[in-house]
Amino acid sequence: MTDSLPTVGFVGLGNMGSGMTRNLQAAGFPLVVTDLRREAAAELVAGGARWADSAAAVAANSDLVITMLPTPRHVGDALHGADGILAGIADGGTWIDMSTSVPEVADAVRTDYADRGLRILDAPVSGMSVGASNGTLQIFIGGNAADVDRLLPVFHAMGDADRVLHVGGHGAGYAVKLMINQLWFNHLIATAEVLSVGVKAGVDLEVLRRSLIASPANSNFLENDVLSILDGGDYDEGFALVLACKDLGLSVDLARSVGIPVELSALVEQQFRRAKALFGDRAGEMTPFKLYEDLVGAPLRRTPTEEFAR
Repeated sequence: MTDSLPTVGFVGLGNMGSGMTRNLQAAGFPLVVTDLRREAAAELVAGGARWADSAAAVAANSDLVITMLPTPRHVGDALHGADGILAGIADGGTWIDMSTSVPEVADAVRTDYADRGLRILDAPVSGMSVGASNGTLQIFIGGNAADVDRLLPVFHAMGDADRVLHVGGHGAGYAVKLMINQLWFNHLIATAEVLSVGVKAGVDLEVLRRSLIASPANSNFLENDVLSILDGGDYDEGFALVLACKDLGLSVDLARSVGIPVELSALVEQQFRRAKALFGDRAGEMTPFKLYEDLVGAPLRRTPTEEFAR
């Protein structure tokens, strides 16, 4: 990249995209943006970003295009048709998909438009909406190393520079993100089970949690992430349960496609789908924890004394 910052096109200004674009803007990148909801761009436009009426217009007026969308279908819709990215992007242009998706969509573009010389990277993220807002996302990039190096300033504007990782060739970013999600969701169900059984057996909740942390069974989820539930009853409504179910379905599908049986993750997926059926699509991604709280007969919460005891 040259000393002058490129114009970044961004398609998708939801819970994640809104924070990511604010950080790009704060870093000085000119922006061209679009979303199904024009009001989602109001703050960005007030700060100097340009609104575009279509993904094609975003691509035509940008040096590179980023998509951050809910599902592979939404990514495909943003790419194709008269209003799609492929109708507006210049030959040799750059498209970065930061959605939690699967390789097939980008692979089809590389195959069907091979003569256009497009530079395509998959770069999904971890860190939830808080990380998107704070610019501390972990970013897992699949694609050509030279393209990754060229675009590092863009990625560093949105993520933690120490955790912006080039993880391999095309599709590797998607695979790494899906495996991270799969393991995190497994941790959630395992933690809910263990804490519920221990409390029901008469063990103090925080004594049990601290004992587990001190043991070989410790995890980042148990040590940190679960505290949003135990301290404030926050099940992370910033990421909807319907999207968590989508991600689990994609990870199980990926396992099937490479011939690896994932019996445990398939069961976890069904637990998440059970929670979605009971609590609704828009419930937070950590809501399956409630399935076990309901079995205990009360929410699992630390008392202030437990919270601050050392």
